[in-house]
Amino acid sequence: MATGVLVIGVGVATKLLPYITDGKKAYEATISLGKATHTDDKEGDVISTADTSAITDEQVKKELAKYVGKIKQKPSSVSAIKIDGKSAHQRVRDGEQVDLPARDVEIFELVINQIRHLPDSLEVDIAVTCSAGTYIRAIARDLGDALMVGGHLTALRRTLVSPFAISDCLPIADARLIDTAQSIGKIFPIRKLDLAELREIGFGRVISQSKEQGISVAVNNEDHFFALLENREQGGQIVAAPILVNSGVKE
Repeated sequence: MATGVLVIGVGVATKLLPYITDGKKAYEATISLGKATHTDDKEGDVISTADTSAITDEQVKKELAKYVGKIKQKPSSVSAIKIDGKSAHQRVRDGEQVDLPARDVEIFELVINQIRHLPDSLEVDIAVTCSAGTYIRAIARDLGDALMVGGHLTALRRTLVSPFAISDCLPIADARLIDTAQSIGKIFPIRKLDLAELREIGFGRVISQSKEQGISVAVNNEDHFFALLENREQGGQIVAAPILVNSGVKE
C-alpha cells in the first residue's frame, strides 16, 4: 500500500542509514472514516463499521488540528516495533494480544487537502510532516475513534525522508549510487582532514574539536567519506572523536 521515498544504503552507507532515517518525514495519505480494521489500514480485517453521514467537515478539521505539535501516540499493534526481540506484527499474526504503549512524536504540519462525503464512508486526504517514529495509520485510527465512527488508512505515499525528497528519487530500475559524503553532508557539516588527522582517526584516536557542535562528516583530500566525528569533552577539553570510521577509504 505504501509508496514513495525509500533510501537504500550500500556498503559503509548502511551504517549511516540510522542518521538519515531518524530525520524529518513527510507523507501524503488518505483516511477512510466509517470502518476500522485490525491493522489500521485497508490490508487488515474489518472490526467495526459505522454511519458517517452526520460527520461534518468542521468536526474533521477540529479533531485533526489537535494532532499538530508534540503528542503522545499509540503505535499500531501491527507494526515493526519489537517486543522482547519479536516484532509486534508477528505476535499479532501468532494470535497474541498486543498493546503497545504511547510514545512521544511530533507532527510539525498537518494539512487537509480534501474531504469527500461518499455513500458509505468519508474520505480525508492529508499531507503530514512529522518526526521519525510517527505512524500515519495511527492518525487515521485516532481520528476515527475521536469521531466514534472508526477509521483506517487507504493510501500512503512518503514524500520526504530528510534530506531526500520525492523529487530526488528514481524508479528502482534507474537507481544509481549517490556519493556517500554528499549524502550525509546534507545532514551534518563537512570537515576536511589533513593526513595527520586522518591517521589519528584511522587509529580510533581523537583530534582537535570541529568548529561546529555535535556531529560532523570527515572527508579526505579527495572528498571521500572517511568518518563521522562528534565533539565531546575529554580530559577537561573538547575534542573530536570518531563514532564511525570508513575503513575502506584510503588516507
